[in-house]
This record gives sequence, C-alpha cells and structure tokens, in this order.
Amino acid sequence: MVMRKNIVVPAVIATFLTAFAFSDSIVTAIASIFNASLVAAQELFNIFLIIALVTAMLGGLRQMGADRLMIAPFRHVMRNATTSFLVLGVVTYLISLFFWPTPAVPLVGAVLIPVAIRAGLSPISVGMVVAIAGQGMALSSDYVMKVAPGISATSAGVDVDSVADKALVLSLIVGAVAMTITWVMQRRTWRAPSAELLKEWEAEADRGAADVESELAEADEATTASTGSTGRVAAAGGSGDSTLGTSRTSTAVIDPPDASSLGGVPDSTRMAKFFAVLVPLVYAGFILYLILGKAGVVPALEGGEAAAMVGGLAALVLFAVCAAHEPTKFLETTADHLVDGLVFAFKAMGIVLPIAGFFLIGNSDYSGQILGLPEDVTGPAFLFDLVSSAQSHLPQVPIFTAIGVLLVGIVAGLDGSGFSGLPLTGSLAGALATGVDMDPATLAAIGQMGNIWSGGGTLVAWSSLVAVAGFARVPVLTLARKCFVPVIAGLLISTVVAVYLL
Repeated sequence: MVMRKNIVVPAVIATFLTAFAFSDSIVTAIASIFNASLVAAQELFNIFLIIALVTAMLGGLRQMGADRLMIAPFRHVMRNATTSFLVLGVVTYLISLFFWPTPAVPLVGAVLIPVAIRAGLSPISVGMVVAIAGQGMALSSDYVMKVAPGISATSAGVDVDSVADKALVLSLIVGAVAMTITWVMQRRTWRAPSAELLKEWEAEADRGAADVESELAEADEATTASTGSTGRVAAAGGSGDSTLGTSRTSTAVIDPPDASSLGGVPDSTRMAKFFAVLVPLVYAGFILYLILGKAGVVPALEGGEAAAMVGGLAALVLFAVCAAHEPTKFLETTADHLVDGLVFAFKAMGIVLPIAGFFLIGNSDYSGQILGLPEDVTGPAFLFDLVSSAQSHLPQVPIFTAIGVLLVGIVAGLDGSGFSGLPLTGSLAGALATGVDMDPATLAAIGQMGNIWSGGGTLVAWSSLVAVAGFARVPVLTLARKCFVPVIAGLLISTVVAVYLL
C-alpha cells in the first residue's frame, strides 16, 4: 500500500498461504482462493446491486437531460465568491451523497464551476471545495447508498446502521473543519465578480495545458497501475466516485459532456424538467422518512431495509424515466441501462472482493466457509488471535488505538481507490475494540474516514482528484498539497471527538 501498488495479488497469495498453513492441504489452499472471493461476494452483493441500480437510474436521467437541470437553478444565487463557495459545497455534497462523486464532478464542473469563477472564486478554491465536499465529506459517510459502511460493518462484525450513523457525524466534522480552514486560507485569493475572470481562467488554462495534461497523464498511469478502479466512484465515488471504488471512473471523466452525450434531447423538454424536480423530491422524502424513523415518529427501517429502499426507488425511477423518454423502446433501454449499471458496479467494486476475502478468512464467522469446514465446526479466528497475542504489548489507551486505525486507513488509501482498505480497517476495529473498551462501530468509522478521505480523492493525486483538477483547470499535485492541511486537521479533530464523545 505504501508503494502504491495493487494489493489484489498479495491478498490472494496470503489467502492461499493461510489456508495451506491451517489445513496442510494444497487442495484446500487452492479452493480457498475461490471460496474467499465467493464468500465476500455473497456478503457484499447487495452493495453491488445498489450501485448498479443507482448508476442505471443516472444513465436514464442523463440521456433525458434531467441531470443538468437538477442543479442549473443554483447558478442564479452564485452572485459573489462567498455565495459561490457555499453553493458549490452544498450542491456537490448533496449530489455526491445521493449518487456518489462520479456524476457530481462532471455535472458541477460543466454547469457551476464556470459560474463560480466568474463570481470571483479562485480556481484552486473551486477545486478544494468540490474535492472536500464530494470526494471527502459525502463519500466518506456514504450515508444513503451505504456501500462503505456496509463493507466496514461486515468486516468488523457490527450493524451497518451503527457504522453509518457514526461515519455521518465524523464526516461532517472533518468536512466542517476542512471547509473552515479552506475558507481562511483561500479567502485572500477571491476577487470581485467579473466576466474577465472567466476569460482569464480559460486563457491561463490554455497556456498551462501542456503541463496539466502531462501531470494528469502521470497521475492516471499511477492510478491504472494501482487499482484499476473511483470516487468514488467517484461514482460515484465514489466513492468511489470512489470513487473506490470510484476513482477510475472519475478520472476518466475530464471533459464536460456535450449535447450529444445527453441523447440529443434539449434540457427544456417538459419531461426532463419534471424528473429534474421529481428525483430530488423522492430522495428528500426518503431521507425525511429515515429521520422520522430514528425519532420514532414512523416505523424505522431495520437492517438492510434502508439500502433496499435506495435500490428499489432507483429502479422505479429508472423505469419511469425510460418509459417517459422513449415509450416505444422502454423495455430495451431499461435493460441497457441496467447492464451498464452492473458493468460499472463490478468495475468499481470488483477489486474489493479478493481483498475482503483475505480479511474475512481471519474472521471466525466466515473462515469456516472459506476453508471448507463442516457447517457444525466453528472456523478459526486468525485475526482476533493475532491481536490477542499482541494485546499486552499494545498501549491500552483508546486515543492511541483510534489514531492507529486512522493511520492504517490513510495508508490503505494511498493506492488511490477509496474503498479497498475498508476490509482491513473494519477487521482491525472488530479485533482491537474490546481491548481498549471502545465500540467497534466507532473504530470502524474512524478507519473508514482515513481510508476514503485519503484514497477517495482529497489527499493523493492519482485518485479521482484528477477529475476535480481537470474541471477546475489547476495542477492536480498543487490541489492535493492544498487539501493536505485542512483534511488532516479535520481527521485528527474528528478522531478525538469520536473517542471522547461518541
């Protein structure tokens, strides 16, 4: 991970060696390679399906042209640098929270970033706001789709909602701190609104195009070598869009989509406007129901019901969009979008399976299936045994343990994929929590923060941060350096809050 190399092969080899050392059977060891990924796929397939359905829905909205219409009204309130800073952050956060950063970056980049530049916001400020709000704050909690909390909770052996709730609080703390520091650091670079600022921005980007393209190419090459994933997500978006998850998809989207990529349908069509209003209302209503459920006003959704609702709503919206857009081709276009969604889901998340499989072999709940043991035999708990044997040598101080898990998450994110380290941080959280008398869900959420803020697209230039830099037209390495202090400060403060207040 430190060398920014892909860890799938080491994970598979480690799975093989672990199974062979336990069973002394080459047959069991070879079979464990398949079984580990199969068990991981069984546990995480609901996540794949949610990603596929939401991505398919977004494909239908994009073809109709409703995606741009959803955020176009915000242009009218971006009158100066201050309001642009706030609107850009809020819109990016909301889109990334519901759909991952993958669609958020090109949408915001094509529609709102030029407006923000004209209003006086500096290009580097634009890049920092979009990265912190989308790739960082929204993707690290992943509160709506719950892909990241699902992986963390599965590895830690705790409830998904518990991890999701704590991750949401921590992500907001990190984001608030990072945004505040960004405001203080960048405010002196803001200027009075002027149309000349947009021309200057475009001219400066043209003059430095060669350097930026070279930097993007190097970063993209590094990402390809390390993860093949987003961001993301960026999909989001991640984490991804990532991406994880999301980073590879996000880095591929550098130029804003033109009219042809929206299916040639004008944005002013009645149906596009209708769905541009309907979709936000549907998901806002869903979030309101979740809030009322937690308050006891309505029956609360339990277990995987909330995630299932996200996928079900996405499917229904997809059907409605396709039927309204092309009634005569409704059945065919719906199927095409679903296939595209499934392809994206496996591209974005497929890398997680063998990695998760290796860490699941250390968990007694899953190791028996991976090692082919009889159903009535309890599997070995390798990871917990390892931690127990070293427990006496570890400082029994919660804050040290929490910071340690945070650092592991940050290091795990250095490969540029937002979610690949979650099986590791989740497993460590489940193993270490008892020794320091902490809630494993809290430790898992802390590790999730480190992993996604690092690899999801705020701290490393070979992640989906490339896409943000491309739309803001700033050097990606400069953007990564500028984000470092605000993000690290936010992560440390959130960890302290998690240990002593959550």
